[in-house]
Amino acid sequence: MARTLLPLNALRVFESAARHLSFSRAAEELAVTPGAVSQQIRQLEDIVRAPLFLREPRGLQLTDLGRSALPLVAEGLDRLRDASTLLREPPRRRQVSISVAPSFASKWLMPRLDDFHSLHPDIEVWVSADMAPASFDQGQIDLAIRYGPGEYPGHVSQRLLIESVLPVCAPALMQGPHPILTPGDLVHHNLLHDMSGDQDPGRPDWPMWLMARGVRHAEARRGSRFNQSSMLVEAAVAGRGVALALRTLAQADLAAGRLVAPFHDGGAIVAFAYHLVHPKDRSLSPSARAFTDWLKRQAAFHETGMDQL
Repeated sequence: MARTLLPLNALRVFESAARHLSFSRAAEELAVTPGAVSQQIRQLEDIVRAPLFLREPRGLQLTDLGRSALPLVAEGLDRLRDASTLLREPPRRRQVSISVAPSFASKWLMPRLDDFHSLHPDIEVWVSADMAPASFDQGQIDLAIRYGPGEYPGHVSQRLLIESVLPVCAPALMQGPHPILTPGDLVHHNLLHDMSGDQDPGRPDWPMWLMARGVRHAEARRGSRFNQSSMLVEAAVAGRGVALALRTLAQADLAAGRLVAPFHDGGAIVAFAYHLVHPKDRSLSPSARAFTDWLKRQAAFHETGMDQL
């Protein structure tokens, strides 16, 4: 019983009267009559069986008990006011967190996020773009986009985008003393190599691609190497050579004319694809479902050529 909460209204009246050392000023602050304040104080003193104020000719004074209780009551009421403010605030913005490789984030996902924000202004998207895939174990990641074969035990996996590789270069390399008109013309140009860690074992590298087209290139394995696919694409945009790039990551630069595909084919389809992944044992939040639906629409636009980028 010693820790039973005292009447909150009486405590509120006590705090005001003790702070002002005046029943009339407390009544004015609380918009009640001085008699109501006096009644609440008497009720509180009856409960605790001790006086809280000394009624002296010169005015109110706190007793030792009242003086000791005042800081704690004031702090408690402040905490209750903070809680009331928090509860009255509008609901916090909803969130969805997604794990994705840096190259896919920078070249495909990030340029499209404004569209999602315009459709869902109440949802914040948190992007975790790391070379090592983030784990679902801590519950901080709702979704992931993985480039791979699509088999992820314990997870739901939906193919988002197929992938292909094709040579790309800056438009300037299509001119000059050695314009790129046929695969054989590549022997005169620097070749750029993608050495990112998520390599599809069936994805062709430059020696494989050239051999399949009957081109003997003594230095097919030489040239600049990049551990992120986005860096490879940027090097090609800068005119540093011809890249054998993933079409999905090069598509925005191809559409903008910063890159060209010299051989005008659709590229070689590879076994790996981009998959949307989330744990089987965890239901998607409404925000994650909205983001998933949006991702699928964006992927469909991309693959049908209706992409706005």
